[in-house]
Amino acid sequence: MTLVPARISSRRVAAVAALAVAGLLAPVAANTATAAPAQAPTAAQAPSVAAAPDIPLANVKAHLTQFSNIAAANGGNRAHGRAGYKASIDYVKAKLDAAGFTTSLQTFTASGATGYNLIADWPGGDANKVIMAGSHLDSVTSGAGINDNGSGSAAVLETALAVSRAQFKPDKHLRFAWWGAEELGLLGSKAYVNSLPSTERAKIAGYLNFDMIGSPNAGYFVYDDDPTIEKTFKDYYAGLGIPTEIETEGDGRSDHAPFKNVGVPVGGLFSGADYRKTAAQAQKWGGTSGVAFDRCYHSSCDNTSNINDTALDRNSDAVAHAIWTLSAGSTTPPTGTDYENTTPLAIPDAGAAVTSPITVSGRTGNAPAALKVSVNVKHTWRGDVVIDLLAPDGTAYRLKNSSSGDSADNVVETYTVNASSEVANGVWKLRVQDVASQDTGTLNSWKLTF
Repeated sequence: MTLVPARISSRRVAAVAALAVAGLLAPVAANTATAAPAQAPTAAQAPSVAAAPDIPLANVKAHLTQFSNIAAANGGNRAHGRAGYKASIDYVKAKLDAAGFTTSLQTFTASGATGYNLIADWPGGDANKVIMAGSHLDSVTSGAGINDNGSGSAAVLETALAVSRAQFKPDKHLRFAWWGAEELGLLGSKAYVNSLPSTERAKIAGYLNFDMIGSPNAGYFVYDDDPTIEKTFKDYYAGLGIPTEIETEGDGRSDHAPFKNVGVPVGGLFSGADYRKTAAQAQKWGGTSGVAFDRCYHSSCDNTSNINDTALDRNSDAVAHAIWTLSAGSTTPPTGTDYENTTPLAIPDAGAAVTSPITVSGRTGNAPAALKVSVNVKHTWRGDVVIDLLAPDGTAYRLKNSSSGDSADNVVETYTVNASSEVANGVWKLRVQDVASQDTGTLNSWKLTF
């Protein structure tokens, strides 16, 4: 992952506690909502999707051993322009060629040296709907780069080999990529994206990025860029009983950024770099609070000892889960009628509540017992945010309380409300309030699904 200065946040539990005493954080009595996966299919609606295979941890670690050996034989690293990087590319390409992929090397020039991207296409699938997964294969010059980013590269490689072993026949076309010169500023992925005509870019239905997924003091972070991709990963971890947080440390610092900048839907996983794990994160994930997720980030000690096997195993399986799920013919089942407000609304810092209206008309009777309320709030500290749904008669349904310990960014959730006592037609409102200072946000959009 490309190095940038870390963001520093300061918080104030006392201020939140004072507001709670004042009653501002109290939940609305009687009316409650439960969070649920966005637009989850019923048993009758769910598309038939083949289950992804387990990705053997031993196989992923065997690739890491090969990357380590390559670095040791080539000056201690696998950096752009060095022999270790080209040897890494050759190793991955040989595995894919033997497995039946169509591979190609794209070259570019950076810092006076030739760089290489490796692209591997699996035969079949709709060429107008491409699911792509990638990782950067280069290290920094100071070490072998086993977590950064041998971990992502090995997991993507082993998932591709699992596709071959299963002779998987997805509805969408599968493409895998290993990028060069990421550590110099995402240069390999930028070269690839810039080389694509707009018609080819439009065929990429999703790009998944995997950069540092075996950090020794691991966290479980999910990119919050494309809602469908984000939900795919969150559903996987929810099935394991593992809480996730929105990824912010690496936002814009890895190879998803060039794709995102041209409008390609992106998503991915991350287990942390040089940010320090908080006490709240250590409580829910284990590990050591006050210590960086990866103390060997961009250092010579980023070797085969610098890997959390549990995190690497879970994240590798998540890579395969996403590939199998997103390449299926239909991952979004039929839903009810949607009513949406997409006008952004600024949320004052520690200020008055704001409301965003949606007018529902043309329906008969009452709202459903399982009214879906999808919320997209961008915020630098989601624990400050209180969210209510207001029915046309003014009845308030609490969707989200504030929490001084909820340090993640953003609120991108779908809640289920029993609104069967409410008349369907009328003006529904989403009320959002920031109840503590120092962090700001925007209500980007919200939606009702009847």
